[in-house]
Amino acid sequence: MDTDNLCELLERHGVKITPNRLIVAQALASAGRPMSMMELEAEIESIDKSGIFRTLSLFRDSRLVHVLEDSGEGVRYELCRSHHEDEDDDLHVHFYCEECHRTYCLNEVRIPPVEVPEGFEPETVSYLVKGICPSCAGYRR
Repeated sequence: MDTDNLCELLERHGVKITPNRLIVAQALASAGRPMSMMELEAEIESIDKSGIFRTLSLFRDSRLVHVLEDSGEGVRYELCRSHHEDEDDDLHVHFYCEECHRTYCLNEVRIPPVEVPEGFEPETVSYLVKGICPSCAGYRR
């Protein structure tokens, strides 16, 4: 995703554009998969841990990132590429490899609708499949 598209995405989510925010957004965009805080720290050497964390917190509050819990390193973040301000049309299934501990986006697999009992108001939905990725399965053969 180029800088112009990233700036447009940040603006669409009401996030003021700063150099650090662009760097974090670019790291998430270029990864092509959800990243942990530790992975982001290793990828972004120009921003300290607290700066990355503050940026991710702002992105979360602005619904610019999806926050995933995968039972591996805990929490991972990925850019939300939703085209609507009030509805997330970017929800998809994720796959956690129990061998290499990576989380993959299965963008083509949509999250099925979930009916909740009356009185419950869902805010977010997370759908995680656990198993062995194709790369790790190849090593087992």
